[in-house]
Amino acid sequence: MKKTSSKQLLLQTITVLSAGVMCFHASAADTSPQAQLEKWAVTAGQPGNATKGEKLFNQKHGDVWSCASCHNSPPTTTGKHASTSKPIKPLAPAFNAEAFTDTAKVDKWFKRNCRDVMKRECTPTEKADVLAYLLSLK
Repeated sequence: MKKTSSKQLLLQTITVLSAGVMCFHASAADTSPQAQLEKWAVTAGQPGNATKGEKLFNQKHGDVWSCASCHNSPPTTTGKHASTSKPIKPLAPAFNAEAFTDTAKVDKWFKRNCRDVMKRECTPTEKADVLAYLLSLK
């Protein structure tokens, strides 16, 4: 039986731990629109309200933009960025299988778009409401 040195054992342990971290990271980014809705509803302490979400999505918030300015109303077709004219895939998950499936992207875009439209971050309640609205579109 071959004796494993402490250096080899350390390298093996680091390799196993690194693989575990990579697997966790890959799965941590994977989500579903429903899981995103549940996360924000729990954080808000109440379920998302599709009616309020639709109103929030279409309303101009003190400036010239609403969410619908770029994502269309309803957001079931390809939108267009208001400043750059860059195409934006449909936001409603029933019309875009990739929508709300990456937690990091969801957090990034909620933060950026809420600041652009509302000049502040959206609350957990607002996020749950918008997601409830988007999930209601079939």
